[in-house]
Amino acid sequence: MADIIQKDGTWAFDGDTLRITPGGEKSVGLLRRELSELVVPLRALAGVSLEQGRKSGRLRLRLRDGADPLLQATAGRLAAPHDPYQLVVEPDRYGVAEYLADELRNALLLEGISPDPVDEYLLPGPSLPVSASAGDGTAGFDGERVRLEWNWKTEESKASAGPRTIPLADLTGVEWQPAAGLENGHLRFLVRGAPAGAPPKYDANAVELWGFRKDPLMALVAAAVQARLPHPSAARTQAGRIPEQRAGERTTGEQAAGDDHDTLLRRLRELGELHRDGVLTDEEFALAKQAVLKRL
Repeated sequence: MADIIQKDGTWAFDGDTLRITPGGEKSVGLLRRELSELVVPLRALAGVSLEQGRKSGRLRLRLRDGADPLLQATAGRLAAPHDPYQLVVEPDRYGVAEYLADELRNALLLEGISPDPVDEYLLPGPSLPVSASAGDGTAGFDGERVRLEWNWKTEESKASAGPRTIPLADLTGVEWQPAAGLENGHLRFLVRGAPAGAPPKYDANAVELWGFRKDPLMALVAAAVQARLPHPSAARTQAGRIPEQRAGERTTGEQAAGDDHDTLLRRLRELGELHRDGVLTDEEFALAKQAVLKRL
């Protein structure tokens, strides 16, 4: 077990999962508090880094593309106070933070986990039902339908139709964009067959966000919907599908098998180097080598 406890939160790694628990400081954003504890499986990780500063440092996790519906829905737009995959570290705890980072890196190496994108979500997304109020309305999701309700600040042309209910089956996507500078943000639901291009202020499928304190909570609704839509890899697979195999060509499965064989041989060489350099003990090397040989 490797862990680090800071005012900003606690990260604890048991070899298989990393548990991320937010701290109680005011600097911890509402989104992180609402997410509560996150259980991140090792195979969802692509890497970890520690940035050291004079006053404080920061641990940063990098997840594999497509592993987390929250990151998919927010597209890297979460500010630091709301990003659960960042942890502020005090200078006197840099040693502990580096130890945790090394444990994560070694585990990724021993398990041979690829940093490449995944074809399914490895985290479940926010608990249901979920609801948030910000900007000109309230958005809620129960797993089957999205419900939008408006407040007294909503543009009349949008509010006149009353609350809106959108079945999940009618959705093709979801967008969350925070307010930036003089530009307002939005939470927009992409509805099959609906005209696109209307500003969020007038779009009955969008909540306009004005940069206030509760805006990030709308990302919870976006993530919950994203987790129940088809994974983005499905679209990539469809776009890259080869309609007909030419004579003499290997199938995708045959190509993958050959690539896996080369990858596993390279993995064996890497393990040997780590063992010679003293990074792996005899026992760790034997176990890791045996696992690779079984896959070969």
